[in-house]
Amino acid sequence: MHIQEFQDMMRQLYYHKDSKRGAIGTYEWLLGEVEELGEALNSNDKEAIENEFADVIAWLASLANVVGISLECATIKKYNWRCPKCQQSPCRCPF
Repeated sequence: MHIQEFQDMMRQLYYHKDSKRGAIGTYEWLLGEVEELGEALNSNDKEAIENEFADVIAWLASLANVVGISLECATIKKYNWRCPKCQQSPCRCPF
């Protein structure tokens, strides 16, 4: 599945709710899911970690839908198989 296909799936499933919540409300849900991902990482429970990664990407796609951004286009535009800072692949930026 491509990023756009996933984003389209999230639009079909949740846009009617997310658009009513608005960008800030949807962003706040995304933050909550990122916090839950952090908790899952600390638990070392692989299934919980997988579930939270899925939730984070789902809420990120929902937020992008609400504000009218294609995650796939934005990602390719910025990264396109190279580091946006040093322009190398793999990245050679100093730490």
